[in-house]
Amino acid sequence: MTTYIIRRLLLVPLLLFGVTVLIFAMLQFLSPIERSALYVRDIPKNDRAITGIIKRYKLDRPMYEQYWLWIVGTVDESTGKRAGGILFGDFGYSRTASQPVADLIRTRFPNTLDLTIWAVAPVILVGIWLGVQAAVHQNSIIDQSARIFSIVGTSFPTFVFGLLMLMLFYVELGWFPPGRMSDWASIVVRSPGFNSYTSILTFDALLNGRVDVFWDLLRHMVMPILTLSYISWATFLRVTRSSMLETLRMEYVTTARAKGLTEHDVIFKHARPNAMIPVVTLAGFSVVALLGGVVITETVFNYPGIGQAAAEAAARLDVITILGFALFNGFILIVANLVVDVIYGLIDPRVRLS
Repeated sequence: MTTYIIRRLLLVPLLLFGVTVLIFAMLQFLSPIERSALYVRDIPKNDRAITGIIKRYKLDRPMYEQYWLWIVGTVDESTGKRAGGILFGDFGYSRTASQPVADLIRTRFPNTLDLTIWAVAPVILVGIWLGVQAAVHQNSIIDQSARIFSIVGTSFPTFVFGLLMLMLFYVELGWFPPGRMSDWASIVVRSPGFNSYTSILTFDALLNGRVDVFWDLLRHMVMPILTLSYISWATFLRVTRSSMLETLRMEYVTTARAKGLTEHDVIFKHARPNAMIPVVTLAGFSVVALLGGVVITETVFNYPGIGQAAAEAAARLDVITILGFALFNGFILIVANLVVDVIYGLIDPRVRLS
């Protein structure tokens, strides 16, 4: 197993290199003059200023040299100050948020991570449970209801379901508001007496002993979680059901039943673990989608996460911010693939042996 993990770890630098090359290649669609306006706060007013920026950031150099400078940045010989360099956390300046892209990610990502932590369990576990129940009760009323539920969920646009959630739970019932938190909770969080231990507000609220703030934060996340869960349940249900039905027809399952094992043991100790291999892949990509920011959901519910920031940058053609988010999401995807590969090895020994 150790050798298997080492092999996967050795692939990470190559994948990261491929992601950076792809992102950098996208920048090359812009001319040096167009790119010069992306790295400064104010667009230059005259040609001489534009030429100076091109020379300063070396945007007229050969492509391979530009790539290297984009990775490591440049150092001012007189002051020793470094400018640029994604290896040093400089992803450029976001004109949309009026701050460096790295600071924007640092500010918004904890909110998306907070939403992901509380959404993972209902999104994945409930979807898997529904799929297992549908497969075990094949062609019964439970299976037929689950299949109808899956079809409706798969065909339902996310923004439509989100708007329905808003109309029902916010406009009509007034139970769950949109946004991140209430005004009074925002005042508490920003007060000097509220300590930020993890930058994840729900955890910090508990660590500060503010259960009222914690419940207020959860109330604001209920509708986004319900929207994400319903759409994901449909997909998990279909994949899990299909995999379980295929596994239940295997000879080793028949043998287990012939030996007199209870149906519960046959399903949950023999069939379900082997049926989880394709589901693990789906779960990995679902977590990546959540961590990368669910653009539509965060926008509909005015949730200040990575997805909403990316949507605002795209609407204003903020290329540097969009590419910074793309690079960040690429890193998350690579890490998630590594974790999924390791889980594969734990579930199926044949993967390690291959």
